[in-house]
Amino acid sequence: MLRLFLVRLAPLVLVIIAAGFWINDVQQGGPYVLRNLVPPIVVLLLAAITLYRGGGTWTGSGFRLPLGVAGYAIPALGLSAYLHYAFSVNLNGLFTGATNPEGLFRFLPVYTLVAGGIGFAIGWIAGKNV
Repeated sequence: MLRLFLVRLAPLVLVIIAAGFWINDVQQGGPYVLRNLVPPIVVLLLAAITLYRGGGTWTGSGFRLPLGVAGYAIPALGLSAYLHYAFSVNLNGLFTGATNPEGLFRFLPVYTLVAGGIGFAIGWIAGKNV
């Protein structure tokens, strides 16, 4: 079971590590890097809990947790990735006239955690009916 758990979690760990390096690169090591790593780490923790409860498989304990994790990950990581990308390329001049463009990253984790929480709840409810 432990081997299966680690094999299934390893790709997600690698993606989260890569995202962490990218977030650090986009923010140029600013003061909000650790704060912005919280949503990806929450995805990793939720996935680990799902695999643990499922005995090393994603759906071993039903569909509530896997759909909840997917429901959390899509809005939380999607919003974070999109805004980091927009900042890195100054998408459509979004940050050109801003006095403090790095301020975006100050509250971004709160928004992504709330969006992820809503997505988790929707996935959890949808998983109940499967």
